[in-house]
Amino acid sequence: MTTLTVRDLLPEDGTKGALVGRVWLPQANGPAVVAVRGDSVFDVTARFPTVSALCEEDNPARALSAVKGERIGDLDAIVANTAPDTRDPKKPWLLAPVDLQTLKAAGVTFAISMLERVIEERAKGNPASAEAIRKEVTRLIGDDLSKLKPGSDQAMHLKQVLIDQNAWSQYLEVGIGPDAEVFTKAPTMSSVGTGMDAGLHPKSTWNNPEPELVLFVSSRGKIVGGALGNDVNLRDFEGRSALLLSKAKDNNASCSIGPLLRLFDDTFTLDDARKLDISLNVKGTDGFVLDGHSSISMISRDPTDLVAQTIGKVHQYPDGFVLFLGTMFAPVKDRDAPGQGFTHKRDDIVTIAAPQLGKLVNRMRTSDECEPWTFGIGALMKNLAQRKLI
Repeated sequence: MTTLTVRDLLPEDGTKGALVGRVWLPQANGPAVVAVRGDSVFDVTARFPTVSALCEEDNPARALSAVKGERIGDLDAIVANTAPDTRDPKKPWLLAPVDLQTLKAAGVTFAISMLERVIEERAKGNPASAEAIRKEVTRLIGDDLSKLKPGSDQAMHLKQVLIDQNAWSQYLEVGIGPDAEVFTKAPTMSSVGTGMDAGLHPKSTWNNPEPELVLFVSSRGKIVGGALGNDVNLRDFEGRSALLLSKAKDNNASCSIGPLLRLFDDTFTLDDARKLDISLNVKGTDGFVLDGHSSISMISRDPTDLVAQTIGKVHQYPDGFVLFLGTMFAPVKDRDAPGQGFTHKRDDIVTIAAPQLGKLVNRMRTSDECEPWTFGIGALMKNLAQRKLI
């Protein structure tokens, strides 16, 4: 991992928005909730012990602006100290901007990625079979379902046609049916942030990044802001069986969120988030380069619908939750042999970016090579209590 700079972190409008992060403080042996203002980082943990608590405010952006906080350092120095290879453990470094919130993800929310999930299922996790199956699936159901509303009469008609042709799939069920796929991505507090290594299961041989918008939602179901996310995916595991979803999605360092949480205010709103264009760049040490993008405007289900299907009378989240919205990006560019498609290699640098949210940068390693996750909910509560912050 190369040393990151502020340029690798901030949105195009700099710090004009309400930007929230988390920083590890060596002197406190624990994390701080911070506000990023100008070239400085301010500790606001005395007022908001957790990011979750800040998100519970009636107006989180306004509440954050009302707190002066304690300056803990230059943003550039803290960002530069984040990469694990060059980190000085005696100085602060960035963490993922999420703590007590449950880590949720929505799947198959874009037509293009829905087709790829169908292909994975039919290929049984074998990338060599994918190209031929891709042509057959496209012949049967087409490649433009962007105008099809999930759960509509038209969608249900298409479902019956596909069933009659023995072409129905569980991925099509959640892609065009009335019920969205929403699953738990990873344990609370296990996310990695920008500048850190992201993890792949060491037994996976077909995998890919998933550039996504991550919504931050309060316990009342109110969407309060957003960040970028990489919902790292193992195509071979999930392709063999959808029941392997937890193994495909939940591994050490496989949930990346960052670089910062941008709270909704006059500079960034939910409508702005609905129009986000998220770019992806993968650079390998072998010289391979992959570029892609995901446009939230093409999502099949509105973000408010996905949130409403996650929280309500049948499921509550007392500390709030974050929700990955899914991706339209599905990598099909061959990396090695023709027809083999894309898969990660060790030390790939993945950059996910959006003008309003900055850049989320991670180096890919196997999960057993990444820094172990050792600081959980219990450790956080004990640390905050020792610091007399709760």
